[in-house]
Amino acid sequence: MTTPIHILGISGSLRQASYNSALIRTVAQVLPENVSFEILDLTPIPLFNIDHEADTPAAVLEARERIRAADALLIATPEYNYSFPGVLKNAIDWLSRPPGQSPLNGKPGAIMGAGGRFGTVRAQIHLRQVMVYLNVLLMNRPELMIPMAHEKFDATGHLTDEAVRKQLTDLVAALVIWTRRLQ
Repeated sequence: MTTPIHILGISGSLRQASYNSALIRTVAQVLPENVSFEILDLTPIPLFNIDHEADTPAAVLEARERIRAADALLIATPEYNYSFPGVLKNAIDWLSRPPGQSPLNGKPGAIMGAGGRFGTVRAQIHLRQVMVYLNVLLMNRPELMIPMAHEKFDATGHLTDEAVRKQLTDLVAALVIWTRRLQ
């Protein structure tokens, strides 16, 4: 029997009808056997201010513990102004502190995204740069960049495109293999 794997999903969007949040929720439908999944909500994390690091907010402490407890991370990012959203950068800034104690260090992970014409390719490249600096061990392939997301999800946030569902299934399966390889 293989060791269970626990994946923590993060959406880089706070928007109620976010395609990336819908994509993260869809992960629970495509999990391989012996894999559990939960979602980390970034909404309660306040704006990063190093002046408050000594009295770290409870939401940040909880996020750090959930990342430590996870075997792998799966981040879905939208693309805002050729990059990933400030809310995701803010969370990463909190999670990377204090120096030398980040729960991100050495954590296996993968990035995906749903967006417009280019399917978040620029946001993913930029996020990858940040994660490399933080020593998150990102999987290189497969990649999942969903263009024209409004055509792939219905009004309730249900993924309707079977080809994209297959790509998501393959990405999650590859992340599990990647995580086991690194354990």
